[in-house]
Amino acid sequence: MFGRLGWLEILVIVLLLVILFGHAKIPNMMKNLAGGIKTFKKEMKDDDAKKTESKKEPAKKLAAKKTATKRRVVRKK
Repeated sequence: MFGRLGWLEILVIVLLLVILFGHAKIPNMMKNLAGGIKTFKKEMKDDDAKKTESKKEPAKKLAAKKTATKRRVVRKK
């Protein structure tokens, strides 16, 4: 649907945006948009890191539990 926009239609849209919002507000809007995208990407990376940590952590606990169980069995003899 939007793939059929020509250069003339895009120019008209840009001109309307400049008329509606003024030339001073558009850079501020783009700056805010870029900041929002950066924050979103940062949070996605942090979320992926937390998921990776949570997957590794139970494996470590399970290994520690197995070694602790083996030690208890040796002590019971």
